[in-house]
Formats: sequence, C-alpha cells, structure tokens
Amino acid sequence: MPPSSSNAIGVFDSGVGGLTVVRALMERLPFENIVYFGDTARVPYGVKSVETISHFTTQITEFLLQQNVKLLIIACNTMAAVASQVVRDLSPVPVLDVIDAGALGAIAATQQKYVGVIGTPTTINSNAYARAIHQRAPDIRVFSQACPLFVPLVEEGWLDHQVTRLTAQEYLKPVLAQNIDTLVLGCTHYPLLKPLLQEAAGSKIQLVDSAESMAEQTAGLLEKMGLANPQRSAPDYHFYVTDVPLRFQTIGERFLGRTLYNVRVVKW
Repeated sequence: MPPSSSNAIGVFDSGVGGLTVVRALMERLPFENIVYFGDTARVPYGVKSVETISHFTTQITEFLLQQNVKLLIIACNTMAAVASQVVRDLSPVPVLDVIDAGALGAIAATQQKYVGVIGTPTTINSNAYARAIHQRAPDIRVFSQACPLFVPLVEEGWLDHQVTRLTAQEYLKPVLAQNIDTLVLGCTHYPLLKPLLQEAAGSKIQLVDSAESMAEQTAGLLEKMGLANPQRSAPDYHFYVTDVPLRFQTIGERFLGRTLYNVRVVKW
C-alpha cells in the first residue's frame, strides 16, 4: 500500500547530530509530521565496523518503517557513507541521505569547480562525498579534511570559543590552500559552527549546509510524489532514543533550537 501524505517523515542518526536536519525540515516544511530516532546508547558509530553499523542501521530502519513513515532520511554521515544501500534495500518508501544532499548542494554552489569537504574521520576516509560529487560532475575537484575535534567541541557548547576558532583555522588551512570556492559541512554537528566556520574560511567561500540541502531535497521529492501533507494544522514531532544521557536534553535543544518534547526510550 502506498504511503499516505499525512504520514510522518522518518529521520535517523547515530545520536543527536541529526536534529540539525530535523530543525531544517521544521523550518522548510512546517506542516510535516516527523519521527526522529537517535541511537544514543551506541554512539559514536565512527569507530565501529561496517558490519556493526549495517546491523544497527537495519534495526533502526525496521523500527521507523513500523511507524508507517512515508519517507526515510539518513541524517548520519557515517551511516550514509557505509550503509545507505542497506536502508534502500529494506525500505518500500523513498530514502534520502545527507551525503547525497550535500553533494547536490556543492555542485549547485561551486563556480570554480574546486570543492572542500570537512567531516569526521570515518566519513572522510570513506570518500563518500567525493564519489557522490564525481558521479554527477566528474570535472569538480574535491579536497577533503577530517575534523575529529569539532563534534566534542559542539557538544560542549563551545560554538564561539577561542579554542574552536583556533581549531577551525588549523583544520581549514589545507583545504583553503587549494583555492576552493565551496566548503561542504559534511557532519550534522557542523551547522552549529556555521558563523565561526564562515569567519575562518572567509566571505568568498560558499558554505554548503547538508541539513538545509536535505530540507530542500525533501520538499522537492514530496511535491513530485504528491506526498506533501495537505493538512495545515500543528504537526506532531516524536523523538526516540536508545538511552537518555544526562546531557541529551541540553544538547538536543541546542541542536533543535527549541524545547524537546515527546522523547521516548526504545530498548532493543
């Protein structure tokens, strides 16, 4: 049976980072119902094997499909890099992922065809962004840089801290030296650092926020498939996690930019 237009969008991530995608969806698509799943008990995924990530991703996909979602969004770059095909093979509904969205955003933004990508070591080592960009635009040159310290700095709330600023300057040096004109924020934590990263990169560099790109791509797909919610009432938002750490509420609300309600714990 085809999904109903009033069904929720399912968004999932290894932890809280995907809430930046949820925030972009809330702003771009204010009437869409959303179900979010964050695997907070088993984060981080970046240090785990492909087999383990695929297994966890399968569990989460099956859970969200049981919630009758009309669309699945992989909001975790690590999951998207190594397990997006697993989700597509399982899902009877359309699947979007942040890497694809970021790649499309970069292709649209670059004028000089020199693109920088920053992300976690797992995402960068997977070369997933470069592959996604080159599939559509083989002539674009991609320069990647792992930034392992950004995630803990964001979760600490050091969004405008001198330590974060100095770290950004160090990380961006190699990619800026390549005369890029576009920089992809290849981790869902990084949009919170956007003002600081823009300052470090300089005003001539176009930043591509994959959360915003994802919201645009989602809006286009829902319209094309006739799945946009026709109801103009306040939407329902539900958040599922596998553990509620003490700081989840604080960090989650920082990412979401609003109060976090309806958080439930799922025990496997």
